[in-house]
Amino acid sequence: MTCIAIDAMGGDKGPEVTVPAALKALDENPELRLILVGDQEELQRIITMHSSDWDRSRLTVQHATQVVAMDELPSSALRGKKDSSMRVAVNLVQDGQAEACVSAGNTGALMATARFVLKMLPGVDRPAILFPIPSAKGEVYMLDLGANVECTADHLFQFAVMGSILAASTSSDKSPRVGLLNVGAEAIKGTDAVKQASQLLEANSSINYIGYVEGDDIYKGTADVVVCDGFVGNVALKASEGVAKMMLTFAREEFSRSLWSKLCALISKPVLKRLVTRLDPNNYNGGSLLGLQGVVIKSHGGANVRAFTTAIRKAVQEVEANVPLQIRDMVENRLGEQ
Repeated sequence: MTCIAIDAMGGDKGPEVTVPAALKALDENPELRLILVGDQEELQRIITMHSSDWDRSRLTVQHATQVVAMDELPSSALRGKKDSSMRVAVNLVQDGQAEACVSAGNTGALMATARFVLKMLPGVDRPAILFPIPSAKGEVYMLDLGANVECTADHLFQFAVMGSILAASTSSDKSPRVGLLNVGAEAIKGTDAVKQASQLLEANSSINYIGYVEGDDIYKGTADVVVCDGFVGNVALKASEGVAKMMLTFAREEFSRSLWSKLCALISKPVLKRLVTRLDPNNYNGGSLLGLQGVVIKSHGGANVRAFTTAIRKAVQEVEANVPLQIRDMVENRLGEQ
């Protein structure tokens, strides 16, 4: 039975989202056990509101007296919030009481806490946030999406290695195509770090490196793994979410513009429903913090119940695939070809 620790107080809405999401995840997966970390009285009150008959053998509450604010400095959270729901949840992974941690809390604080408590895998300098993004050919794994604003060529190379390993471990494709996000496909374009990272990847035969990819290639499915620094990646991710929401808003507006439009919408409802599902960011929520000696999933701070449930599912998937162990076993050999 897989055990996941949940930072139940993290995120914009905290327990209002995390508790019902946890109960939903338990209903979906009979082999799952969850530890909700946070204010015990509040959590038990919300649990009772949503379910008077819950399996106490699969859902437990771990009390924590502090909460990390969404705008709190990572250094402040690390030094002054040692009994925060976030810190206690990560500690449970370190102590072996849980196999993964899921949090919708402060990204910087979660990254700093996880790195301090769990430590980095050998051969990896920095953790990176990886998200799956929908494309014309399925999903594209993209990293880094906000953990490292400035990156060296070595960092980008390591991200490529970790992204390739995760993609191979969670899909049937054991040789995923890896591309470096750039402003053009020509060799003369890009920053020095991107150019140097490309040279490192070209020299590594164990990675299926296909060269530079541009922004539109992400959605074409040109590559299975897209690598970039955290500044570029986070902007691309947020822009993608904004475009998806805008398209859905435009569609609703146009289909409600007239009686004829409403009739067309009714006829097209099955197709529209499938389109909404494919574009809905809630179905892709949950970023993997790769490079750590443990599984940590970062949910979007504004996630709703469905989105946070998706993040819990992702944690289970990575535990079952034993992603940190695969990275540990493979990264040294791959980096050795550098």
